[in-house]
Amino acid sequence: MQRVDLQQGLSFSRIVYGMWRLGDDTDTSPAHVRAKIDACLEQGITTLDQADIYGGYEAEEILGAAMTPDLRQEVEIVTKCDIVAPVGRYADAPVKYYDTSRAHIMASVDHSLRLMKIEQIDLLLIHRPDPMMDHRETGAALDAVVASGKVRAVGVSNFKQHDWTLLQSATKTPLVTNQIELSLSALDGFTNGDLAYLQERGIAPMAWSPLGGGALMSSNTALTKVMDRIAADQGVDRAAVAVAWLLAHPAGILPVMGTNTIERIKRFSAAFKVDMTRPLWFELYTAAQGHEVP
Repeated sequence: MQRVDLQQGLSFSRIVYGMWRLGDDTDTSPAHVRAKIDACLEQGITTLDQADIYGGYEAEEILGAAMTPDLRQEVEIVTKCDIVAPVGRYADAPVKYYDTSRAHIMASVDHSLRLMKIEQIDLLLIHRPDPMMDHRETGAALDAVVASGKVRAVGVSNFKQHDWTLLQSATKTPLVTNQIELSLSALDGFTNGDLAYLQERGIAPMAWSPLGGGALMSSNTALTKVMDRIAADQGVDRAAVAVAWLLAHPAGILPVMGTNTIERIKRFSAAFKVDMTRPLWFELYTAAQGHEVP
């Protein structure tokens, strides 16, 4: 498994296991959760992606129930904060909103540490751009959680360039990633500057929903026919082709793969078997766009 250095002393596996749907499984027992993580570790996938809101604010606790000291030594944990939705511990919220205040960030970090039964978060992301963000307050809060030792590194998710530069202007701690939607069904980031901005600065992007939320696996289109042909030629499945397409990009994208099916988890690393040549990359890109490049 390839690894990517986000900052000195912190590296992630190139493929990340996303735990967005962890609470949706019919079996959320510690043993079953551990079986999923073990299937990742067998492939060298050591990075686990969480968020406080996942599973109605329950997914972190489900992971925590399976967490042991020996497992903690083997994995890197990403989590996110700032979304307040009227469910779970925020059931009394009058409306869904974003909160990037110092008080909320501090409380969210403490919640995440307690629920996941860990002493330090490897990477904390601001989950969504907050149109009411006081960048100086948010930046100081991120600096504070790193200085406290509760968080090793910080970054963002779903930020545009102007959101990134605003926050970074008030944060002494470098932002180390932006987790954005990238896939064969979400192409905008490849041309709107989102990916180019990070690539120019040598910042590894994380890609959420790299299989298009599952649509790339279940649909029957001109694109999926090309994917199936390549998969058959190279002895892999359709998912491996979709992920290999992202891995081939020189920006160093880290796909965040989310599934509750252990057999699918065991096939994550098959993406590295795909010989994704430039012509193949553009054949998929052309099929995804529905027209050839100009």
